[in-house]
Amino acid sequence: MVIKSVTINNQVGLHARPATFFIQKANEYRCSIWVEKDDRKVNAKSLLGVLSLGIVCGTTINIIADGADEQEAVDTLAELVNSKFEE
Repeated sequence: MVIKSVTINNQVGLHARPATFFIQKANEYRCSIWVEKDDRKVNAKSLLGVLSLGIVCGTTINIIADGADEQEAVDTLAELVNSKFEE
């Protein structure tokens, strides 16, 4: 299991368009991936799950992956977040 903390720095947070990019990227991996905010953890491959966390600019989240390609998945998703979803 791999866990990485990242801070959302794009203007709209992890909402609608950026969340869609995040989920599409997460779905490229075979491992199980979750997004954790505070005490809530949701499937990173689920749009409704990710949107339900209400992640806004400045929020720190954990990206958690478990499976064959876990390290690559976490690194790629963290890089996407750090790129501000290429705004």
